[in-house]
Amino acid sequence: MSQEQPRRPVEDEQQGGDQYGDSYLELAAKVVADKDADSAVQSPVGLKLINADDFSTKKTEHPGRRVVPESVGGQIVAQYSQRGPLSALITGQPIGGASSQITIGEALEATAMTAGQKPVEWSDAAAIQAAEVRATGRTNIVPGGVAAAAQSAATLNARATRDEDKTKLADILADATSKLPADKPATRRDAEGVTGAEMRNDPYLTTHPTGVAASVAAAARLNQGNSIEGTK
Repeated sequence: MSQEQPRRPVEDEQQGGDQYGDSYLELAAKVVADKDADSAVQSPVGLKLINADDFSTKKTEHPGRRVVPESVGGQIVAQYSQRGPLSALITGQPIGGASSQITIGEALEATAMTAGQKPVEWSDAAAIQAAEVRATGRTNIVPGGVAAAAQSAATLNARATRDEDKTKLADILADATSKLPADKPATRRDAEGVTGAEMRNDPYLTTHPTGVAASVAAAARLNQGNSIEGTK
């Protein structure tokens, strides 16, 4: 007579890995998973079956990015990157280590996740311009950069009558780091400058709770905390 094996609780089967109670992180993870599902490993002579023992991935941490190369038989055939410190920026948890500093560009990319569906307004454009100036050290707007795109979007959005026709923050900031010719870790002074620019150009003299200024301020706080931890 066979004995019935006890079933694992459903909640135990659903648990695994790091759990984040944050919808933005879940959305970002889904985007990465969707991109990975669309990729296939190919050899120079076409597709072939690969032994699971021959396939491997090794993650390499970089400031702002986690590069994951995929190798077959010791040869790298593909690689993709994942955001690293951005998860800490959204959750508010320190990354650990003085070298784990969140840059202004990464803070802008975080805004694309926390307030990505917000139509770009003049206050957003002003904050983005202030962030770009502090990240690059330039006094003028970078042609084709995030500040120029934000100003153009704010101008067009002011004429649009429907929100669905307006350019959103995610459209401008999704790949902010790649559009900056230079970048730097966010500091408290950077946060103050970006916050002031956003407030001065807002009709109510306020900042968006999850907007550009909020993201840069959060990055500056985390960076300061990481620097203190690194000195202990």
